[in-house]
Parts: sequence; structure tokens; C-alpha cells
Amino acid sequence: MKRIILLSALASVMAAQAVTPAAAASDCPGFLPPNDLSIPVGSSDDKGIAQAQFNAVLDSVERLYAPVVAAKGGVLEVRRLWTDATVNASAMHSGNRYILNMYGGLARHAAVTMDGFALVACHELGHHLGGAPKIGGGDWASNEGQADYYANLKCLRKVFAEAGSAAFTRAAASDEAARRSCEAAFSGTEDRALCYRSALAGKSVAALFMALRSETTEPRFDTPDPAVVSSMFDKHPGTQCRLDTYLQGSLCTQPLSSVLSDTKPSAGTCTRSAGFAGGFRPLCWYKPASASELLPPAALAFPGEDEDGVIPAGAAFSALRSADPRGARYTAPLR
Repeated sequence: MKRIILLSALASVMAAQAVTPAAAASDCPGFLPPNDLSIPVGSSDDKGIAQAQFNAVLDSVERLYAPVVAAKGGVLEVRRLWTDATVNASAMHSGNRYILNMYGGLARHAAVTMDGFALVACHELGHHLGGAPKIGGGDWASNEGQADYYANLKCLRKVFAEAGSAAFTRAAASDEAARRSCEAAFSGTEDRALCYRSALAGKSVAALFMALRSETTEPRFDTPDPAVVSSMFDKHPGTQCRLDTYLQGSLCTQPLSSVLSDTKPSAGTCTRSAGFAGGFRPLCWYKPASASELLPPAALAFPGEDEDGVIPAGAAFSALRSADPRGARYTAPLR
């Protein structure tokens, strides 16, 4: 009798498993670290963008990237959670569905413009499409720093190139450091304007990070984070470090058509070894897979390189450090 009962129970469990849909996989806690902020519709803190603006941004992202996701055999699902007061956004992957959870609470924050909200959506898309490095070396979610980099390197360039984006609201303040950087990186007027606009979108969401963390020191484009990580940092970088990443993604002169890799972090990005002069992912979160990423190609190599392309500490390394726009951020050759 006991055997019959056990077999019956086992059959019930197996039947339940057969009809229960697979749980959505999510390695991404959100655009912001977990927080208890809440901004309901019509509340005194409802000072960001309106619902029509919220939808206009997501219309653009969905229109541009649904075909990209479809080409990968997936379906882009943008969840427009306007009435949800959560101040965050997140990405999930379930089966062939590439899910973006876009909450109205974040859009209603006073620091958020349409350009800034576009960056948030692009960041969440970046968890799906941003390539390596992945969270914990996994197989689908690009880590937080890479999702930030992807937002400006790829997604915002497509979104802001659309004619309809000209009506997006954006921060009124200018930034001379960002302007000079974009002018140095690009020669064309349109490319410079796109770079500058993308960088300022990063500055607008940096104000959100400051508010969340109750910070009093404003991040600046001309005061990069001097930290150098000893291993890949997958979680949310600090406010200055994230601002640095948005700027570098904007400055990278890789063609929009350059393909990113799910396994090789250097593919389709800007590295010194590929001959680029800037647009490098900040070392405050990014640990290169190889020191060669930080060194110039053979044709531009400094005297003193060893056979592995590593410049030992000393005069030659000092020359490399001086030539790099991040200057003192290099403290020793990475191996």
C-alpha cells in the first residue's frame, strides 16, 4: 500500500513539473542596486517624464531592436510597467524571450529625462546583447559595466540617430570636458553631436545615482575614477566609474556594425592593441583578459616590449602611461 501511495505521489509531482512553465532566469538585480524608493503616479515626487514620453522612448527601442533579437531567434518583450512605483529597471531571459522590465517609478524620478531613460532601456538591453564580460562568467547576462558600455557604444547611437529622437527631453546643462573629448575623437559634425548627446545622457542618470546613494560629490567627466580592479567587477560600479563608462562608450570609434562577442571581451570594442586612441572600458570595473589590450599594436609599439607584448615597469612603461589619456590610472602592467 505504501509503495502505491509513493508511486502516486511521484506521478503527481512529475505531472506538475510537466505543466509548470520554466521560471524566468534573471541574473540582473536592476539598473540601480536594490532600493526601497517608490514614486507613485501623481505623487509629490512625480517630476520626471510623462507616460507618453515613457512610451515614445520604448517605442523607439522596441522598433529598432525587435528585429535584432528576432535575428537571434528570440522575441523582445518590453514590459511597460508605468503604474509600478519601483525606482529601477531590470532584464530577464526566459526561453527565447528577451525581457526588459521598465518601471514607471524610475521614469518619474526628477533626474530622469527622455535621453536618460533611453540610456536605462539601452543598459537593460545590453544585458542581453552586450557580449562579454558576462556576470560570473555565465552564458547570457553581460555584467553591469558592460551593459553600461554597450548602452553608449551601440544602442544610444541607433536610438539618437532616429529623427523622432530629436523631440526627446534632455538635460539643459552643457559640459565642456565632454564636448572637447567628443571633438577630439570624431571629425564629423554628426558623429560629434551624437557622442556629446550620449555622454550627457550618462550625466543625467549619474544624478540619479547620486540621489540614491545620498552622495554630495558630483561626478565629472574630467575627474575619472583612479581605481584599478584586480579582478573583473560584475556588480554596479560607483557613480564616477559609471559616468566614465558612459563617456568611453560614447568616445569609442568602432563602427556601429562591429560585432561584439559573447566570449571575447575585446571583440568589437575599443582597445589600444586594436589601434584605438580612446573609448577604453574603465579599469575601475574592467579587468582585461590580457595585458595586450592595453598596449599599442606592433607598428606603434614602444621599445622594450618583451615577446609577449608586455612592457616592463621602467622608462618604456612610463612612456606608455604618459601617452594614455588616463595617465596615472596605470599603476603597474596587468598580467
